[in-house]
Amino acid sequence: MTALAYVFLLLPVGLLAYSYAIYPALLWIGAGLRRADESMGAGLAGSPYQPTVTVVVPAYNEERQIAGAIDALLQQDYPRERSQLLIVSDASTDATDDIVRSYADRGVELLRMPVRGGKTAIENAACGVIRGEIVVNSDASIRLHRSVITNLVARLQDPTVGVASGRDVSVSARDSANSVEAGYVDYEMRLRDLETRTGGIVGASGCCYAIRTELHRLPIASDLSRDFCAPLTAKRHGFKAVSVNEALAYVPRTASLRREYVRKVRTISRGMETLYSTRQMLDPMRYGSFAWKLVSHKVCRWLVPLMGVPAAAALVVLARAHAWAAWLALFSLAVAGVAIVGALWPEGKRMPRPISIVAFAVAANVAVVHATARLLRAREDKIWEPTRRDVVAPIA
Repeated sequence: MTALAYVFLLLPVGLLAYSYAIYPALLWIGAGLRRADESMGAGLAGSPYQPTVTVVVPAYNEERQIAGAIDALLQQDYPRERSQLLIVSDASTDATDDIVRSYADRGVELLRMPVRGGKTAIENAACGVIRGEIVVNSDASIRLHRSVITNLVARLQDPTVGVASGRDVSVSARDSANSVEAGYVDYEMRLRDLETRTGGIVGASGCCYAIRTELHRLPIASDLSRDFCAPLTAKRHGFKAVSVNEALAYVPRTASLRREYVRKVRTISRGMETLYSTRQMLDPMRYGSFAWKLVSHKVCRWLVPLMGVPAAAALVVLARAHAWAAWLALFSLAVAGVAIVGALWPEGKRMPRPISIVAFAVAANVAVVHATARLLRAREDKIWEPTRRDVVAPIA
């Protein structure tokens, strides 16, 4: 019994170390051994390659954000005559559609859904009116740097690249109780850069990514995550997905840890459902290092908190006989207490950084357990509810 308790206690620790330290270190070593690709990660802004592009922005009741998103798109340095700007309204009930129509004389198109279907469903519906050779998917609350389309398209000049993902930059218009999110986003972007340098990423940014239209038009179930599916679809059809450091997408932070928690539960549950539906890609005999990256970046991370549940029980067992285990149990309770303080922190007020770090880490892991429970109860997120973020000024 004691030996088994040790196994349960050490397993999540080992998974944590592997997922967040050893895996990135192995990628870093692999990137150093791999012969450098001169164009890897470069925007190639002066490239003559200028295919037609359709920018798709799904929107549901985004009257506060949609004008700013459109203005940022109209300021893109990509040739306007080569661009189609398409806003897809998921049966919005506020002024979103009217605001979009006010830009009609500037070439902005509106596709309105008669009933709500969710983000992936309306993106599927939009495939019929897409005219571009490349599709750039973004979001109403995101502000794109003016060179985003140029930099994403330039990477797709490489015939082996099927998906080019932007680099998220976490920003805030005010002091945020969720300020530690910026550090986590930066870590994720560095990890995607290492994955790019070792053959490709396994998940695109939902905030901004470009994909070849023939890949985008392949059907995806409406309850799956399209941005997660994109690199998987590309891999299955002989392409790779890359991250483009110069394609900056400014992402407003959520105003509170509670909102971020809800977003994570929804995102993780859809991610789990997506990976399960494409589980054949976990086969290393067929997909080699791509399968390894999927397991390392996704499955191992999700297993850390899931293995934490039996680890907690093991700690209780060991605490009866070992003082160190009793102290570790008390420390864990203290961490939980700090996380609760963070969860109850007033929205919009700046949280002390030590509390923020602990609360964010705990919330991210509890969200995995919550998302798993939702899936086991068959409570999937069929209808998309966009994350409500602060309005930020356009960034040149």
